[in-house]
Amino acid sequence: MTVRQLASLTRGAVRTLATDGAVAVLPIGAVEQHGDHLPLGTDFLLVEAVCDRALQQLEDDRTTWVRVPTMTFGHSPHHLFAAAVSLQAGTLTDVLADVLDSLAQTGFRRIVIVNGHGGNDELVRLAVKAHSLHAEGTAAACSYWTLTAQTTAEAAATERPDRTPGHAGWFETSLMLAVHPELVADDRPFTPSDPPPLFNRSPAPGLTVERHGEWPRVGGTTDDAREASAETGRLLLGRRVAGLVAALQSLDRATATPPAASVPSTDRERGPQA
Repeated sequence: MTVRQLASLTRGAVRTLATDGAVAVLPIGAVEQHGDHLPLGTDFLLVEAVCDRALQQLEDDRTTWVRVPTMTFGHSPHHLFAAAVSLQAGTLTDVLADVLDSLAQTGFRRIVIVNGHGGNDELVRLAVKAHSLHAEGTAAACSYWTLTAQTTAEAAATERPDRTPGHAGWFETSLMLAVHPELVADDRPFTPSDPPPLFNRSPAPGLTVERHGEWPRVGGTTDDAREASAETGRLLLGRRVAGLVAALQSLDRATATPPAASVPSTDRERGPQA
């Protein structure tokens, strides 16, 4: 068995696995409103579904994967107008730093954060960058919806980048219908906002735009969830699981052997200064 649950292991077992090269996998989500038809735990429920299904496919892998308990709270101040349990950006940054440092001090030299909430995306990426400046080993981060892998033509045809990931819309509702249908309400009313929210449809490619009051104005959802289905959700989920499996295996191959240290000793060796 190559997938282990951190919370179920003794201290000796954890340290042995860590020093033997196990990879720690940490899911993080959020607790926040998802319209009137999805539960507040949608983000952490979905990232758990992707992580756990991906790890199931790695059960026979030669590498040991240690599943860290999910961090359920994230950075969600933009949803406090309706309902959320939110950490400030600085708080979440500090918590992530502490968790990464704790895992490193336990012996883990390879750690992956898998994120399930858009408001966390920049923070988890900054966290692994900051961690790598002072801790040995490798840390990585991704948001599950960005990972896809070749599965079937039918699955690929379901992709709608314009609605992925959205919020409480077609993408998330389809996934929830696939993994937790009992938590999805039948009634999914939607009224398109006019104009559409700038944070979801930027007026220029590559431009991040935030305007005060946009989330309450559009009712806390980004797109129509009435077209969502469990069948679509299973296809979308399958591609994200396959994408995460491929990403984890690629990281494993790239970091199986620590690189030799090389520190420039002269300005000439360091090259041009930025």
